[in-house]
Amino acid sequence: MATAAVRPTSSRARDTSFFGHPRGLSTLFFTEMWERFSYYGMRALLILFMTAPLATGGLGFDTAKAGAIYGTYVALAYLTSLPGGWIADRFLGQRRSTLYGGVVIMLGHISLAIPGMVTFYLGLLLVVIGTGLLKPNVSTMVGELYDRDDERRDAGFSIFYMGINLGAFTAPLLCGWLAQSAEFRGILASFGLSPASSWHWGFAMAAVGMFFGIVQYLAGWKYLGEAGMYPVKPDSPEAHARQRRWLAIGLAIVGVVLALLAAGAATGRVGAQGVANGLGVFLLLTTVGFFVWLFTVGTWTRDERKRLLVVLVLFLAASVFWSVFEQAGSTLNLFADRDTRTVVLGYDFPPSWFQSLNSLFLIMLAPVFAWIWIKLGKRDPSSPTKFTFGLIFVAAGFAILVFAAKQAEQGVLVSPLWLTATYLLHTIGELCLSPVGLSAMTKLAPARIAGLTMGVWFLATSVGNYLGGRMGGLYESFSLPGLFGAVALFALGAALVLALLIRPIRRMLER
Repeated sequence: MATAAVRPTSSRARDTSFFGHPRGLSTLFFTEMWERFSYYGMRALLILFMTAPLATGGLGFDTAKAGAIYGTYVALAYLTSLPGGWIADRFLGQRRSTLYGGVVIMLGHISLAIPGMVTFYLGLLLVVIGTGLLKPNVSTMVGELYDRDDERRDAGFSIFYMGINLGAFTAPLLCGWLAQSAEFRGILASFGLSPASSWHWGFAMAAVGMFFGIVQYLAGWKYLGEAGMYPVKPDSPEAHARQRRWLAIGLAIVGVVLALLAAGAATGRVGAQGVANGLGVFLLLTTVGFFVWLFTVGTWTRDERKRLLVVLVLFLAASVFWSVFEQAGSTLNLFADRDTRTVVLGYDFPPSWFQSLNSLFLIMLAPVFAWIWIKLGKRDPSSPTKFTFGLIFVAAGFAILVFAAKQAEQGVLVSPLWLTATYLLHTIGELCLSPVGLSAMTKLAPARIAGLTMGVWFLATSVGNYLGGRMGGLYESFSLPGLFGAVALFALGAALVLALLIRPIRRMLER
């Protein structure tokens, strides 16, 4: 069995230099904060930039094409975390994977900051690759800062996740102001620069954020000790050679696919929707194939098979949840841009600023929900129950937008309070489902496949992001009340099905 290189741990418990936690936590806190700043700053602009008219510096895509590109991008950003984690475990170690990922992400945002179709698609590709290398591995290193029995471990992850929310909160405010505000366009004009280039300044701000993250990561490298320094040590030279062959085969396949896509795009035979449809088929086959393999190959006990059934149910529920929740960057972003009044107290703010609300509400409400779950004690709801509440809240968020959409159909710009209420409800839903999701799957999965549970969660998130992105492509194809109502019913239907399964699941796990 492969083993990780031995890492010294004797000094971990004595390191309390960062608010009672290891000094290395501050390094990873700010690394992830700036990485999420770059990701959410760009995400807040992406579909708006693609659908903005050419005259204002956008790409002039229709929403169907823009939704296909957006859905493909966000799905791959999470899906590549699976090979990214494997490469770190087997070859690079988490420490170097995080550094290389950050550099590639920065180059991707720089590419997006340069006008041109080639630089646009190249930038998206680089951000996807870099995110796959960085995202899973920086979180792994947080765990390696602590001994297994260190009581500070859970609190350390809570501090780390606060960094994610700080980055996601500030990014749309800064990147959005540069990309969309009349003030900054006026500044560009005063210097003789084209106001239409403001979108690319927003993308450049995302690159600057990742640059800050890389600089402080290197400055704090020495505080990480041995965390993430070593890949898993293979059992034998033969095993290492086999891993290298798999890596070479994987890279060759990716290279061939990218070459074929580039050739198809150049000749006009492959379009954005064709690529997105292909990814959808791949995600479907991967999901079905994985669970068929899981249930047919393993020699599971009766109890283990029951638990795997629950994992499947929670996987489907999570996929539905994220498909609704992650429309923040697609349909809800378009609704903010086209149908929502963005003037408050006389100030006209960029529509992308709505993207900061989720993180703001998370920062405000996360301590409240943590207190509620502790206060409930033994009455703390089960994971399927929390999943059900999560689905109900995201359904409610879209249900109230049906009324706002009916006003918008009359040519009225609706109050920003509608979207504010939706984001509040969606955040409550996220707090019900997201913190317990991976934990529940880890507890339910048999010990011998515990390592796969992270992959299951990332796959559910990828499927949800893909569906949520593709929903943006329907914005101009259906009436808004009908579209928002259908999304609400979709989530509510999933919640009702899951609610009916709560008791059977409880009885099944008790036997």
